[in-house]
Amino acid sequence: MKKWNFKVKSNVQEIIKKLDSTLGSADGFVFNIDDDKNDSVTFKVRKRGLYAFYLIFINKIIVNGKILKTETEDETTIEIAFTQYFLWKLIIFTNMFLGLGFLIGMISGISSSASMYILGGILLAVGIVLWITVQKKFEKDIQEYKALISEILES
Repeated sequence: MKKWNFKVKSNVQEIIKKLDSTLGSADGFVFNIDDDKNDSVTFKVRKRGLYAFYLIFINKIIVNGKILKTETEDETTIEIAFTQYFLWKLIIFTNMFLGLGFLIGMISGISSSASMYILGGILLAVGIVLWITVQKKFEKDIQEYKALISEILES
């Protein structure tokens, strides 16, 4: 999870209107707002998948944010946390654990087949490559969301 905190020279209601008008009606985004009782507003942004097989490709990041009032009237603090979609983490770690399991089984002497070494090595390598690729995509998507949110709040 990556966090991003910044201050905006607008009041809370203006920020909510800007975010809701831009992301609430945008095609492909889900934007949920929840008013808290303690002078803060929480929101959640994620991309919507139109088909079930798109979910694994589109929902790589879930943006959870909180809009907080400050001491001054015309200033607001925004806290945003970017989290990776759980299904991606599950796929990567399952791949890596299977590969390690095969290799540990081979080393401990449960099976001595060369094909098990190859299968374990391939699963472990695929898991590592997936992990590196998804982390790079995660960083790229965070930068895209930061640019999008900055652009919305500056207008």
